[in-house]
Amino acid sequence: MLVGYVRTSTLEQQAGYEAQVREMEALGCDKIFGEQVSSVAHREQLNKAIEYVREGDTLAVKTLSRLARNITHLWEIVETLEAKGVNLRILDVGIDTKSSTGKLVLTIFGAVNQWEREVMLERQREGIAKAKAEGKYKGRAPTARAKSKEITQMKDEGASVQQIVAKLGVSQASVYRILQAATN
Repeated sequence: MLVGYVRTSTLEQQAGYEAQVREMEALGCDKIFGEQVSSVAHREQLNKAIEYVREGDTLAVKTLSRLARNITHLWEIVETLEAKGVNLRILDVGIDTKSSTGKLVLTIFGAVNQWEREVMLERQREGIAKAKAEGKYKGRAPTARAKSKEITQMKDEGASVQQIVAKLGVSQASVYRILQAATN
């Protein structure tokens, strides 16, 4: 059985998400797991996909960056899949772990992928530091605080924290923080 996993980091990346789904469907995936969460967040659908696959199955992803945060995480996933007798296929670079060569290439690409991400983050930090020094950096707009009135109003109307989180797209911690500030 061919099982697909698709992911984008944000809900705003809908076109990319849909493109990944179409690619998995065209590949002939029998089942597709997908989510729109950051790679550092808990990825429930990835865990479900790994739990779902059985011996002889193949888990397919579009790119390495959709699957693993770093080389350590990648190998945790690969080892879990191998223990179940499941192969991993990375479509954009043509890697399949059913061969030893595929595993070698996966290791190399995984290391390059991690290096590329670290270089990007380093450049980002340098750019932010430069912008701060020039007085141009304002930081990210506080999204939850901008919704404080809505959060307190929904809570006053009897909504649960989970309902507020789902409707407004803010974190549970932010909701609790805003509600705590409102009672002080």
